[in-house]
Amino acid sequence: MAQKGVELDKETISCSICLDRLKDPVTIPCGHNYCRNCITTHWNKEDQKGIHSCPQCRKTFIPRPVLEKNTMLDSLVEQLERIGLQAAPADHCYAEPEDVACDVCAARKLKATKSCLVCLVSYCEKHLQPHYDVAQFKKHKLVEPSKNLQQLICSRHDEVMKIFCRTDQQSICYRCFIDEHNGHETVTAAAERAEKQKELEVSRQQIQQRIQDGEKNVKLLQQEVEAISGSADKAVEDSMKIFTDLIRLIQKRSSDVKQQIRSQQETEVSRVKELQEKLEQEITELKRKDGELEQLSHTEDHIQFLHNYPSLSALSESTHSSSINIPPLRCFEDVTAAVSELRDKLQGVLTNVSRADFLKYSREITLDPNTANTHLFLSEGNRKATVMEEEQAYSGHPDRFTDFRQVLSTETLTGRCYWEVEWRGGGGICVAVTYKSIERPGRSKKCSFGTNDKSWALYCDTNGYRFWNNKNNTPVSGPSSSRVGVYLDHSAGVLSFYSVAETMNLLHRVQTTFTQPLYAGLWFSNSDGTSAAFIKVR
Repeated sequence: MAQKGVELDKETISCSICLDRLKDPVTIPCGHNYCRNCITTHWNKEDQKGIHSCPQCRKTFIPRPVLEKNTMLDSLVEQLERIGLQAAPADHCYAEPEDVACDVCAARKLKATKSCLVCLVSYCEKHLQPHYDVAQFKKHKLVEPSKNLQQLICSRHDEVMKIFCRTDQQSICYRCFIDEHNGHETVTAAAERAEKQKELEVSRQQIQQRIQDGEKNVKLLQQEVEAISGSADKAVEDSMKIFTDLIRLIQKRSSDVKQQIRSQQETEVSRVKELQEKLEQEITELKRKDGELEQLSHTEDHIQFLHNYPSLSALSESTHSSSINIPPLRCFEDVTAAVSELRDKLQGVLTNVSRADFLKYSREITLDPNTANTHLFLSEGNRKATVMEEEQAYSGHPDRFTDFRQVLSTETLTGRCYWEVEWRGGGGICVAVTYKSIERPGRSKKCSFGTNDKSWALYCDTNGYRFWNNKNNTPVSGPSSSRVGVYLDHSAGVLSFYSVAETMNLLHRVQTTFTQPLYAGLWFSNSDGTSAAFIKVR
């Protein structure tokens, strides 16, 4: 009885943080006791949260309580030490909820140190001793403590399952084998375990290979991140050096280019890091899976192995390519060249420019008969369109403009392009660019060049020019000319119209973002005989 009292007192005077007897005991507002150093360390970690809690009852305190020594408890600890507290068994020998408890202990159960596959009982060190001393018990199979011993017992016949039925893929006892599985393909649990062990090793090899591939790809992605960042840094540095040579009017453009580079850098790095993170997550999961399979491979109990194997052996498909090909880095290589070219040509863009500067981007453009309105006659190798009163005998085609006298180019326009249109006659025309997705049938504004968000058009007649986009039109001033030059830099979102004569003069310039490839287009008023042709420029 005295010993029980000592054990009870030990629980009372133990610190729940260090699990040892209280040293310099303090009591916090909720009534629980701790070593001063233990609770101080615990609360120091919670300082950044601003809320301090009791490790036992989780009650929180704001502000952090001041610790006062519990003199009565400190005196009690000293008294119990003097009467032999060390004689009580250590707390860590008792079974906690997460431990396997000894099945023989009658009162407070101790931790089991072994489980017997013959007795189907778990034993603490004391109750296990007969298995080491008694000859009949020495033949029993002892394994690490297991909570799953009942899984080894047939629920129908209450016998140990030592047979595996391959036909039904389940563990069975001898009576199951006689009564229900007669004629099935059966083997001993050990034999089936040996087969599954081979499959397990193959699975581990596959996992390890995928881990190696994933780690290799992560390194490649990291290299790409570094290359993107390095290229972006260099592009910014070079661009800034060039921009210092430009006049005051280009300073805003300098800031825009810098922002565009950083935005693209952020987008590219974010994309690569997202894939990198997914691969790292997959690697972590594969390592966890490999660890589970390794642990399973060392399971001594065949039935338990076979019971757990199906849920652990299945491998999910890789959500990412086993090999990542890193494309050549072209994110920023054109930026420095474009800024340098802008510096050289700025004066020409603002006033007059040399036609020869644009000819290196010249494109020969032809008209697509399948898009031409039936009142347009195509000639000169489909480079010229003329308004005709008589309808042309075009076959039916879904790409044809049915109501507006319009026609599109055959060629798709991307990158940098330059072309010229020469027009004749008393009617007006529009020199336009448009997405292929512009609507074709009907007289809706969704079909006409310049009256929707899919097209941009410069209207030309003998009275001057107007620029149209998304239903808005802007008067354009400039020298009258029967020839219009068009410069497109698709990736930069630049579209410029020029009057072309002895010199080139900028009429209108657009800065936007093109989201689709463009096509050149022509629009005509209803004036018969008006024509426009794409000129072969040299």
